[in-house]
Amino acid sequence: MRGAFNGFQALFLRDCPYAYYVHCFAHCLQLALVGAAEKQDYVWKFFSMLANVVNIVSGSSKHLSELQTAHGIEVDHYVASGERKTGRGLNHIGNLQRAGSTRWSSHFNSVCSLIDKYGSIIIVLESINNCSTNSSAQCGEARGTIKALKSFKFLFVLYLMHKIMGITDLLCRALQSKSIDILNVMDLVATTKELLQSLRDDGFDVLLHYVISRYVKRMELLYQI
Repeated sequence: MRGAFNGFQALFLRDCPYAYYVHCFAHCLQLALVGAAEKQDYVWKFFSMLANVVNIVSGSSKHLSELQTAHGIEVDHYVASGERKTGRGLNHIGNLQRAGSTRWSSHFNSVCSLIDKYGSIIIVLESINNCSTNSSAQCGEARGTIKALKSFKFLFVLYLMHKIMGITDLLCRALQSKSIDILNVMDLVATTKELLQSLRDDGFDVLLHYVISRYVKRMELLYQI
């Protein structure tokens, strides 16, 4: 789109030299978020591991079938314990969401998918590791991924990114709306900055205690299923 020689911008300017090119605001936001994430080693490693999990589990129809079966059992457990609500459109048994390179919101969907199917993913990876017909490389990759996913560090970054991206995702979606105007954009940007600053100033301890409680529950559930 923005290519100076053969891009749409250049082609348009040849016929209309007074036109002014404005980069997509949603894409600008995505570039800023990706740039900030890549500066943090733990965050970069987290997204690399997330992509690796999707590749392993979604690599065959057998693994996807195992994921759906395990997730169904996990959902039943949460519904029975009252931790999940029931209703139309809730508790859908789907697949893992792959993060795309052009939409930051797809990263948020992928993070939400991992949180929702965390226990089921561990079960599938353990099945891969224990399968005698798999190669030593496949088993080793599954074991390494299980170890990473069960670490507190991984879960903390998972919920941290879910919190941050939950805030920025609203802005991302708004910037892609056809009816948005510059005044509303400026208000949304200001609100997003305030929410992120509030998370930085006052939300860390709350998030830490929440992740600790979720970590304990996740580990207990994995031993129960």
